[in-house]
Amino acid sequence: MILKSLSLINYKNFESVNFDFDDKINCFVGNNGVGKTNILDAIYHLSFGKSYFNPITGQNIKHGTDFFVIDGLYQKLERDEKVIVSAKKNQKKVIKRNGKAYDTFSEHIGFLPLVIISPADRDLITNGSDVRRKFIDGVISQSDPTYLHHLLKYMKAVSQRNSLLKYFAANNTFDATTLEIYNHQLDELGTVIYQKRTAFLEIFIPIFLDRYKAISSGKEDISLSYQSKLSETNLRVLLEQHLAKDKILQYTSVGVHKDDLSFEIGGYPIKKFGSQGQQKSFLIALKLAQFDFIKNQNKVNPLLLLDDIFDKLDEKRVEHIIKLVDDHNFGQLFISDTHAERTESVVKKISQSYKIIKLEE
Repeated sequence: MILKSLSLINYKNFESVNFDFDDKINCFVGNNGVGKTNILDAIYHLSFGKSYFNPITGQNIKHGTDFFVIDGLYQKLERDEKVIVSAKKNQKKVIKRNGKAYDTFSEHIGFLPLVIISPADRDLITNGSDVRRKFIDGVISQSDPTYLHHLLKYMKAVSQRNSLLKYFAANNTFDATTLEIYNHQLDELGTVIYQKRTAFLEIFIPIFLDRYKAISSGKEDISLSYQSKLSETNLRVLLEQHLAKDKILQYTSVGVHKDDLSFEIGGYPIKKFGSQGQQKSFLIALKLAQFDFIKNQNKVNPLLLLDDIFDKLDEKRVEHIIKLVDDHNFGQLFISDTHAERTESVVKKISQSYKIIKLEE
């Protein structure tokens, strides 16, 4: 899959700009603040219908204007595919493929597979479990539309159950029959989600370990594991066991919406005991494993976006990534960097074609 061209109108700092891309490597270079990351974010937006860095739609519209348009022309399986994402202030965002708007955004997820590696990924290690769940859910959803459908239905049922618990507390009442309806829905949907996450990680973890071993020369003992109370018993039993607690808290305290991933090095949390270099290697291995998994499932090379990658990594790790990219198993690559000379000297070593796009103030 190739992104042939990109057009932006009123997106973040850009008023109107057009780009044509090389089939292999495209490098956006320029000083900080010229919009390199914004271009990568626009490409991400076309795949997921939202920004990677700021999911609030209105804040992605250029100041002083009231709409944005992102227009991408792709070549996928020898067919041209035109995707447009547009948004107006105080109106619902629209995603169109070849002129036809999607009824729901979830229909579009997975059509343009993409992996981004960014300094913002550190949130996967430092932030709460919701960020790591989003990572798992995002990877699975790009190759399994039914998973996303189940997840959206599950989260709606959680929200409805929470509203019911708040109603019970506010009115000093309790209705076991109505609550049981939501418990049944959560058990049914949560079980499917748990099973799909478990099956995914059985495939994903060995790929991840191989990627990390290659990056770190096999010197470190790291692990990734799935933490879920559903490994102990089914969700219906868990909901019954936690009912008293849920009534006090007025929200649903157990379920797959509370699951987490454990990242460890030498048997200890990498967040506390991993060096910066080890954490970066861990994150890159995660993202490259994501690339491998999606490619194997979709039979299409995802786009790979590397945001500010050379500035955040030591030379050895950058060299490793570039060697990986030189492998023909990778498809189209987009890089942002502040140093044009540094970027060009690195990509010149690769046997692939490339294009340097210089951005001015």
